[in-house]
Amino acid sequence: MTSDAPTSRALRIALYVIAWFNAVSALIGMVGLTVGGGLGIPLEWLEGTIFRSYVWPGVILGVVVGGTQALALVAQYRRFRLAAGMQAAAGLVMMIWIFAEVALMLVWSPLHGLYFATGLAQTVLAVLALGAWPRPFLARERR
Repeated sequence: MTSDAPTSRALRIALYVIAWFNAVSALIGMVGLTVGGGLGIPLEWLEGTIFRSYVWPGVILGVVVGGTQALALVAQYRRFRLAAGMQAAAGLVMMIWIFAEVALMLVWSPLHGLYFATGLAQTVLAVLALGAWPRPFLARERR
């Protein structure tokens, strides 16, 4: 490993934990929205959207959000070079999902804040894993 490429063990573990949490949450959400009848979320929240039930939002949640998390995990477990980029993409997809959900339903829940925060943390950690953190931190470039 070269000094500019290695990802610290703590950073890799944090990315694993966040990606697993987001993937499992997306799959549970998909099952709850499709088979579980919407998890008790009122159908009125979908008024003004293209959706008439929570089935399609559940499928999108599971396939798109959960799928990107799963792809990021596979890439990381297989130690592909694109793993950190996939983790960043999965975090961005999570944040976009939450933003779109709040924008469409015009309802906010603490869970929205939690999942937006996990997406943000995943993206930031992945960008750090890509080498965004200068070493040494306060080093100056030569003129």
